[in-house]
Amino acid sequence: MPTRHFEVDVPIRHTTNRQLHGVHVFTGEASSPSEALRRAHEAYDAALAAQAAGLENPGKQPGGWGARGLRPDWALDWSAAKAGLWHNPYR
Repeated sequence: MPTRHFEVDVPIRHTTNRQLHGVHVFTGEASSPSEALRRAHEAYDAALAAQAAGLENPGKQPGGWGARGLRPDWALDWSAAKAGLWHNPYR
């Protein structure tokens, strides 16, 4: 299956102030929504592991997946994540 550009939206909540919430958005190439979810989660895990070890963010992974702006006081709800084709709002 050919790769296409996907967006993965992951709901987030502040860990101490439950009224604060939002969505962390990942984008990159994948061949399916399930692959997009997996690759976004892998990019997040790699960035989180680097941050915990005091290392620099690994940046973009293959396919353009990456995670920036990680904050330790926000939790991502991967069970509620949604993946779909990315539509460029500027086209």
